[in-house]
Amino acid sequence: MSDIRPGFRYTKSHEWVKVEGDTATIGITDHAQEELGDIVYIELPEVGRVLSADDVFGTVESVKAVSELYAPVSGEVVAVNEALSGSEAAINESPYETGWMITVKLKDPAEAGKLLDPDAYRSQIGE
Repeated sequence: MSDIRPGFRYTKSHEWVKVEGDTATIGITDHAQEELGDIVYIELPEVGRVLSADDVFGTVESVKAVSELYAPVSGEVVAVNEALSGSEAAINESPYETGWMITVKLKDPAEAGKLLDPDAYRSQIGE
């Protein structure tokens, strides 16, 4: 059974969002990393890039596939988890802590409220 965190929001494309004030930290869900298998490479945006919800903000490559990463919310990238470069396994080991990918300054904090809550995401993945 996947680790689905209370207080987080989720997308149908398996990204998670944790909103704190006017910023949001984003990564891929525990379910996504399980499905992908061992992650071997990640490409993330530069700090300063402005994203709209549903924009592709990067890619994640596993032993099984290459998948695009979609921005769940709109905003400016203010931090990128540089520690993932060369240590992509952190995404498999700890997708919600050390495996976070980017932090954005939210354009509209209410936008995250439109995403799936934990129960809706659990239903989405069939758990």
